[in-house]
Amino acid sequence: MATRYSSILLLLSFLLLLNIQGTASRLNSFYDSVIRLPSESESSENDEAGGGTRWAVLIAGSSGYGNYRHQADVCHAYQLLRKGGLKEENIVVFMYDDIANNELNPRPGIIINHPQGQDVYAGVPKDYTGENVTTHNLYAVILGDKSKVKGGSGKVINSKPDDRIFIYYADHGGPGVLGMPNTPILYAMDFIDVLKKKHASGGYKKMVIYVEACESGSIFEGIMPKDMNIYVTTASNAQEASWGTYCPGMDPSPPPDYITCLGDLYSVAWMEDSETHNLKRESVQQQYQSVKERTSNMNNYELGSHVMEYGDTQVKPEKLYLYHGFDPATVNLPPLNARLEAPTMGVVNQRDADLFFMWQLYKRSSEDEPEKKRDIMNQIAEITKHRNHLDSSMKLIGVFLFGPAKNSVLESVREPGLPLVDDWTCLKSMVRVFETHCGSLTQYGMKHMRAFANICNSGVSKASMEEACIVACSGYDVGQLRPSNLGYSA
Repeated sequence: MATRYSSILLLLSFLLLLNIQGTASRLNSFYDSVIRLPSESESSENDEAGGGTRWAVLIAGSSGYGNYRHQADVCHAYQLLRKGGLKEENIVVFMYDDIANNELNPRPGIIINHPQGQDVYAGVPKDYTGENVTTHNLYAVILGDKSKVKGGSGKVINSKPDDRIFIYYADHGGPGVLGMPNTPILYAMDFIDVLKKKHASGGYKKMVIYVEACESGSIFEGIMPKDMNIYVTTASNAQEASWGTYCPGMDPSPPPDYITCLGDLYSVAWMEDSETHNLKRESVQQQYQSVKERTSNMNNYELGSHVMEYGDTQVKPEKLYLYHGFDPATVNLPPLNARLEAPTMGVVNQRDADLFFMWQLYKRSSEDEPEKKRDIMNQIAEITKHRNHLDSSMKLIGVFLFGPAKNSVLESVREPGLPLVDDWTCLKSMVRVFETHCGSLTQYGMKHMRAFANICNSGVSKASMEEACIVACSGYDVGQLRPSNLGYSA
C-alpha cells in the first residue's frame, strides 16, 4: 500500500512540475514578446533578406540656404539608415553641401531636421556635392556604372540579384520633373528608363522609392510598370504641391535664430515614423498609411497633400527593416501604428518657401543696415518679377497657340492613369524653345511643365511654339536668368 501511495505522489509531483514548467514557459514566451534586450534581435540580420545587402541612394535636389530643409531631410535619412545597420559603403548621398557652413547658418557645421533635433550632418559622406549633383551621375550610380560617373567619390550601387535598394529624393518638382541644383533637371521618363535598365540587369531583388516634391505623383502616373518589384510612394499626387514644415513662426517653430524651414512634411513624417517603431515588425504598408495620414495634415488638403503609391504593391507586406535597417534601441517600441493624434502642422508651400525665407531675412535685418535691407527687398522684387513674367508669358503663349477662348488648354489635366505627355522628347524641346526666348524656368517655373506637355499633346509644331515665345517674351530683360548662365532645364 505504501508503495502504491508513493507512486501516486510521485506521479502528482511530476504532473505539478510539468504544469509549473509549462506556466513558466508561457510566461517567458509572453515577456519575450513584450520586452527584449537591445542585443536580442527578433531574427538575424539577413534571415528574410536571403543574405542580400541593403543599398540606399539619398538625393537632395536643391541648393541655397533657403532650401535648407532638403539637405536636412537627406542628412537625417542617412543617420536613420546608419543606425539601422546599413554600411556607409552601401549608401550614396547626393547633396550640394552649401548649408552646414553657410554664413546664415546659426550653428556652423551643424544641420538639424527638427526644432529640438540633434545634428544630422556629422559623418554624412560627401559622395556627390556641388557641381557633381547631376542627373547624369544619379543615373550612373543607380545603374552601378562607375565608368559613367563624372567627379564625386565614384561610389555606385553595385548591387546583386538578392539585394534590396531604397531611394529617397527631396526637392522641388513640377509635372513630370524633379529639380536638380545643376541642369538639366530630372524628367520622369528618363528616370523610369533607368529603373527599367536596372531591373533588366537583375541588379536587385526588391526596391522601395520615396519622393518628396510638388506634383511628385506625375513622375510615375501612367508610366511606372507594376512588374519590376519596385514600390513607390510620393508626397503628393500629380496635380498638387508638397509642403515645407518646422518653419519660423510656426508651431512647432525652429530655434529663434533660424530663418528657414527645417524639414518637409512628408519627409519628416516617414523618418519620425521609422524612428518610433520597431521596423522588424512594421511593414511598408503600415508606414504608408501612417505617413499618408500625417501628410494630409489631418485631412486638411489646403495645408497638406495626398500621399500616393505606384508600382508593385506586392512589396507592401514586407517589413521596413529590409530597407531602412533595424536599430536595436527600438526593439521595445510598438510594432504597429495606432491612430495618429498629432496636431495640425504649420506648413509653407514648397514653391513659396524661397520668398518666405527672403522675407524672414528681411525682417531680421538690422535697421542699422539700410543698404542690406534694400538689397534683400530688391532680390524679393526680382524673384517676384520673374515669376510674374513666367506666368504671364505662358498665358500669352496659350492665347497665340489656341486663341483666347481655348486658353484653358494649357491647364487641362489628363485622366488618372494616363501619362503627363505622349512624347517626352517633344516636352524637352518645347522647354528649350521657351527658355531660349523667355529665360530660365527656375524651380518656380517647373509648375508650367503641364502647359508644355499639353502643347505637345495638342500637336503644336516647334516652329509655332518658337514664334509664340518670341512674340510673348520680346522686350523682357531676363538679366542673369538666361540658359547661357544657368543651363537649360532640358
